[in-house]
Amino acid sequence: MFPMIARDLSVKVRQKQIIGPINLTINEGGITVLMGPNGAGKTTLLKALNGVTRLASGQVTFTSSSAKEAQMQQSFVFQSPIMLRRSVMENLAYPLMIKGQDQQSAMNSARLWATKIGLDTHMERPAPFLSGGEKQKIALARALITSPKLLFLDEPTASLDGMATVEIEAMLCEAQQAGTTIIMSTHNIGQARRMANNVLFMKDGQIDAHSGADTFFNAPPTQATQQFIAGDIVL
Repeated sequence: MFPMIARDLSVKVRQKQIIGPINLTINEGGITVLMGPNGAGKTTLLKALNGVTRLASGQVTFTSSSAKEAQMQQSFVFQSPIMLRRSVMENLAYPLMIKGQDQQSAMNSARLWATKIGLDTHMERPAPFLSGGEKQKIALARALITSPKLLFLDEPTASLDGMATVEIEAMLCEAQQAGTTIIMSTHNIGQARRMANNVLFMKDGQIDAHSGADTFFNAPPTQATQQFIAGDIVL
């Protein structure tokens, strides 16, 4: 499937170019953290790479995979978790069932994941009525239950407390170690330092820097990245 290659990718909204043109290669493995000031285009880039957003130009290709095959091996977790109006168990089982797994097997897997994320006592509760942290854990477990090769996350811990953040980060690190390649956006520099193998930095709809995490944080490659890491406003 990898590398994932974006060539001359751009997205427009009402004829206004939001991001691009972007050329980017993502190799298999590790966690790539996407950073940048508000409005830089991070969410739009994630959606464009995942195929959620229609491209104005360019393409995203995967080695040895058709677009349909690649899409089946990806998952996306949004900043505000989307819950089906069903129980925790049914939310977790849903991705497996739409991929053709029988109900009993899907429910068995859902039960294992509910226990794994600490919601085994809430399996029959309606998921929309749980806390923000619990919903985000369900959303992440629902994305990982199919063992995706590629996982996109948009600010997965932005509105969570410290304990929920620790739990989500642990789940992501475990998934990465199990073979899932992760691309996630965050405004939290501390989180990026803890988790990133590689960093993408966006500014004004463009990739301003793309480097290994050590280089990015210890020798910021551009003026904008230097300002960002220093806590200054990036114009």
